[in-house]
Amino acid sequence: MFIVVLGVVLGLMHLYVWKRLIKDTTAPGLRRRVATLVLVALAVLLVATLILPRVTGTPESPWLAWPGYLWFGLIAYLFLTLLAIEPVRLALWRWARRSPEPEPDQPATPEPATSDPAATKPSVNRRVFIARSAALAAGAASVGLVGYGAATALGPPNVLTVPVRLRRLDPAFDGFRMAVVSDVHLGPLAGRGHTERIVRMINEQEPDLVAIVGDLVDGTVEELGRAAEPLRDLQSREGTFFVTGNHEYFVDDTASWLRELNRLGVRTLRNDNTAIRRGAAAFDLAGVNDVVGAERGDGPDFDRALGGLDESRPTILLAHQPIQVAEASSRGVDLQLSGHTHGGQMWPFHYAVDMVQPALAGLSTVGDTQLYVTRGAGFWGPPVRVGAPPDITVVTLGGA
Repeated sequence: MFIVVLGVVLGLMHLYVWKRLIKDTTAPGLRRRVATLVLVALAVLLVATLILPRVTGTPESPWLAWPGYLWFGLIAYLFLTLLAIEPVRLALWRWARRSPEPEPDQPATPEPATSDPAATKPSVNRRVFIARSAALAAGAASVGLVGYGAATALGPPNVLTVPVRLRRLDPAFDGFRMAVVSDVHLGPLAGRGHTERIVRMINEQEPDLVAIVGDLVDGTVEELGRAAEPLRDLQSREGTFFVTGNHEYFVDDTASWLRELNRLGVRTLRNDNTAIRRGAAAFDLAGVNDVVGAERGDGPDFDRALGGLDESRPTILLAHQPIQVAEASSRGVDLQLSGHTHGGQMWPFHYAVDMVQPALAGLSTVGDTQLYVTRGAGFWGPPVRVGAPPDITVVTLGGA
């Protein structure tokens, strides 16, 4: 059903773009046929990129993914920009219909005879001129947005420092630094170099603890094991911790990734918790599986993750999706660290994400629980970020 709905939506988008960019701007003939064939080929490329690996079970090829996902970003913005200028185009068309066009074959003053065919070529009518102007404006805006967004997505993440005050935090932990990273999305467009840069940037912050809050990979260990290897070089006093995101359950064998991460020195909190200590002082770090794991019999279990904790000290929960904060708040969690949203990744899709998650990015409060959502260090689908730059966040703890 998902594939059918996706195919219909993409088909309608391409049909609308064809109407505005090709049919309205060209006369019937070779030029229109060639442009139509190019658009159909790009549509087939996009469908193959999105669906073929999932239907056939074959690994995603970078040779297919790069042009396919870039076209995904471009067709999305072409569709949106054409919709945005639709009122202007309609207003201009109505004006053109009310204003009679000059007759090209009846000039106001006699023209000298000429044998040059170009001199007798009829002028482009106003309707076509408006259509071409709208198409040019939409094309320029879309290419500019995708170019800017690609540079942002493929560039280094921003490093953010966010102070968070926790009640019951022992003074021994004042200034404790947690590097939070999410949504790395290792895959056909983001490989070993992407991981190496993230590891280097985290290590430069000299954190006390590293938290990876899900969606690390988009593929199997066999496909992406080498890309994940630099994670073994993460350096922190208390170690590196991980919780699953929804994309970890899109592979057939989630457990193989958890074993691989353990081999790389990354500890998975799988509905589990651990005490982080400084002498006699401590706080509890807990982690729950992503909600999608329930489809595999491996969903979040807050009873296991938070059971038996010492109520005299604060609890920090790692949970991939911000929506899990409702349960966390009801159980007295002090701080939840999440990702998943990508900050919306591509404006204006922020608004759709904001409708289904309690927070898009940054620090907020739900009940007595503070929620911090990172925009993530990678991207999914189009290698494009508009209005949502990638980040690595250093959460600095202090007492309330």
